[in-house]
Amino acid sequence: MAREAEPHAGVARCHRTINRIQSPNISAVYMCVSLGFPACWQSRGNKVSERHRTERTTVVDGRDRVGKPLYERQNEVVAARNAVEGICAGGGDGEGKQGGLLFFSAAAGLGKTTVLAEVRRIATARGCTVLSARGSEQEHTVPFHVVRQLLQPVLASCTEAERREIFGGWYEIAGPAVGLFAQQTGTAAPDPQGVRDGLDWVVTQLAVRRAPIVIVLDDAHWGDLESLAWLAAFAVRAQELPVLVVLGYRPDEVPTEAATFRELIDGRSGRPIPLHVLSPEAVGELVRSSLGAEADDLFCRECWAVTGGNPYEAVELIAKVQDRSLAPNAESASLLRELAASARGAGLVKRLERLGHASVRLAWAAAVLGTEISRELAAAVAGLPPAEAQDAVDRLRVARILTGSRTLEFIHPLVATAVYQAIPPTTRTALHGQAAWAVADAGLGVTAAARHLLETHPEDDPHTVLQLRAAARENLRLGAPDAARRCLERALREPPAPEDRAGVLYELGCSALLTAPAVTVNHLTAALEQPFLDPALREDATFRLAQAFAHNDQPARAAAVAGAEAAQAKSARARLRLQAAHYLWLAFDAHEAQASERSRRLVRLAEHVPGKDIEERALLCVRTWDAMLRGEPTANTLAIAARALGLSYTDPDWGFELPSLTALSYMYADECDRAEELFSSAIAECEQVGWSGAHLSFGFTLLGLVWFRRGMLVEAEDCAREGVRLAERVGPRVPAQWYAVGLLLDVLLSRGRVEEALRVAETYDFAPPYPNAVAFPDSQTVYGRLLLARGLREEAVAQLTAAGKRLEAKGILNPTWCPWAGYLAIAIAEEDPQGARALAAEMLRRAERYGTPTAIGEALCFGAAVDEDGQALPQRERAVKVLSRSPNRHAYAEALIDLGAELRRDGRTDRVAELLFEGIELADRCGADRLAERGRAEMAKAGLRLHRQRTLAQRRVSAAEQG
Repeated sequence: MAREAEPHAGVARCHRTINRIQSPNISAVYMCVSLGFPACWQSRGNKVSERHRTERTTVVDGRDRVGKPLYERQNEVVAARNAVEGICAGGGDGEGKQGGLLFFSAAAGLGKTTVLAEVRRIATARGCTVLSARGSEQEHTVPFHVVRQLLQPVLASCTEAERREIFGGWYEIAGPAVGLFAQQTGTAAPDPQGVRDGLDWVVTQLAVRRAPIVIVLDDAHWGDLESLAWLAAFAVRAQELPVLVVLGYRPDEVPTEAATFRELIDGRSGRPIPLHVLSPEAVGELVRSSLGAEADDLFCRECWAVTGGNPYEAVELIAKVQDRSLAPNAESASLLRELAASARGAGLVKRLERLGHASVRLAWAAAVLGTEISRELAAAVAGLPPAEAQDAVDRLRVARILTGSRTLEFIHPLVATAVYQAIPPTTRTALHGQAAWAVADAGLGVTAAARHLLETHPEDDPHTVLQLRAAARENLRLGAPDAARRCLERALREPPAPEDRAGVLYELGCSALLTAPAVTVNHLTAALEQPFLDPALREDATFRLAQAFAHNDQPARAAAVAGAEAAQAKSARARLRLQAAHYLWLAFDAHEAQASERSRRLVRLAEHVPGKDIEERALLCVRTWDAMLRGEPTANTLAIAARALGLSYTDPDWGFELPSLTALSYMYADECDRAEELFSSAIAECEQVGWSGAHLSFGFTLLGLVWFRRGMLVEAEDCAREGVRLAERVGPRVPAQWYAVGLLLDVLLSRGRVEEALRVAETYDFAPPYPNAVAFPDSQTVYGRLLLARGLREEAVAQLTAAGKRLEAKGILNPTWCPWAGYLAIAIAEEDPQGARALAAEMLRRAERYGTPTAIGEALCFGAAVDEDGQALPQRERAVKVLSRSPNRHAYAEALIDLGAELRRDGRTDRVAELLFEGIELADRCGADRLAERGRAEMAKAGLRLHRQRTLAQRRVSAAEQG
């Protein structure tokens, strides 16, 4: 598999690696070259990287600060030491105290970097594995920039086999985000949540192997959004692992888009430790430690006054005093304000200008490039020959603007910001353009170049459009759709050639399909309005537009768009594809007006389709679902389903919906084994490609629905809760949540846990208004059942009646898909017994037409519940006989207990014990707690004792399950 986006490898990569390692280590060089890592991190073996980081974080004023005291930071250091000691309590084996979070919040220049360097020193001295990174003002748009800094050094020290072991099944999903390789073209792009889950796994595995772990992120406010989203979620979990997460950030500069990160640092998981300015006494100690004990009080006090107690500015001021060879006395104090001004803002810019044109150009180039700047790359951007560039670097280093040798950095982020802002706007734009080409020529990849192209002005350049589109594709493969969107929006402003504009709009729309379907609608609509539109692109854009409407809870518009385009499609394949989409979204439209006519058209269209290709199978999936909903005989439904099988659950076009409809049709046809097999494979397929958001939530929910249909309520509840958990990560009241919460409520009510069901419904706002798309189980019916369980009969009747009218109009006549009529019959039985029995009778007639034991048995049970006194016994007898052949053990257990109770009331006690014992045993196994209690109460009324027949009942249950 390709490991680099650009084909620069071999000798060139080896030269870059050797150049970046200051004391060449043969094994490190060999490792970097043989692994094929991108050039941006070939020098990041553990020792090399640690040396580089030490240089960056401890040389603050141009001299080594190691060993010097941290003034008025004792509390911060104690907090850091305590936190590190806490995770080291178990000797680094992960058995001691678990990890936690430590946040340092401060304005610029107050010493966050120095404190974090001390954290790293303490952690390293205690034998911790330190993962360190720093946000960059210029690179915050590069997805997973922080993640790569954290993980690449430790992964670079591993063999390929070790890395694959650490990643496990997440190698193909999270590997590209970390920079291990470029994902192969044509594979399904992972969703962002899948990538975050993969990163969770990787760090967890590192914690297992190299505990304890200390993650240190400086300038977190400049972290890229993708990394911050992952870190915010993982940091909470880190408290359960031998992992300490330490963050330093400026509170007023955290981006508003990083919502989850803001929640993290605003106190959800820990209170930030603020860093304050130094007191006059601390600045005085700093002055005397550097300039000598003879520095007088007035001079020290003036140093504090002109710097405001800012540690960075105080250090810079002292360095300038040393450069001028000023005596630290009252006479020199009058010069301090001017010296302090030269360390920031306009004063810094003037000082830079005095270094000469070449130094200014190089400093500007470095500011544009950001962090970890290659001297050669900076020279190329500045347009300077090597010798002149080296002289400029030397002058900038002496002037305490830059530090480092082969790899350059600004002495402080404040300096980088001041230099960048001082670049004239037109020059800055031109430098970004030059940087884009230099980065690409250096083989650093299209995403690194795109970061600079985003800052350039549109110039009607086709090559820029190509580069940005390529970067967008790469970002999608990384699991960063927002970064892809930024690239495509910029490409649109270039602008693209008229014949390419529709393609850019199409790609832009697709990049937001899962995250912002409303945005997708706008872009795809614009694409379809373009004059130069290839027929194939028109088909794809229409297909995706229909999907976007559906994901935006507009299934009717989705169906209309696909249907209109199908009517004018030129090729048979395109027509069939769009027709399948048209009927699919009609099937999901909860308020469809002409369902009967649609079903007739669908029957005619699918009648002679063999299912040889994807489009045919897609259409047959919809036809299978329609046959099941309408309650056509089960044999017909299964015959159609057999031709529909074969679609992938992660197909880039059709996605999860279509194969799920076929699997559910098997379930409702009492083929639960087949349905369970299909949904288990669906979950595995989603996990394999990193779809761990809504798709995986649907997978677990629908697998839970299969367990529910089996009557295995404990297993169904577990799946439903996992579905709810996964849906929560996607957002509130999304379709995945309606499905998962609806199933969870159905299960809880079946287990008799009404109060818990009420709490769940309130927590997730499971109440009207309902979604426009069909959900299963039907949301309104579940809500009506919940109201009925609460004793709110009139409200329940209103909801169930409305659900019935809607489903009847939709042509959904299969009572086993939605037993609204049974619950409504029970709700109105006291007030309108004749109407209740009519509902139950019609439900039974439809169930018998469909023909499954579960459908018929459940309808008989509802009928018996509303029948006249003394008339229910024949229906209960038949229900037990029919349900004994059903896979639904819970329904069978309920029928057994109901029949036993009916016989007891009728005075026929010869079979009561056998029925109740078997029913209770089954109810216990299913997790139907309230039903089992009711069975025991019936036994007590019959004067029976449970232990006498338990063994016999267990044998009967086991035989029934095996049969």
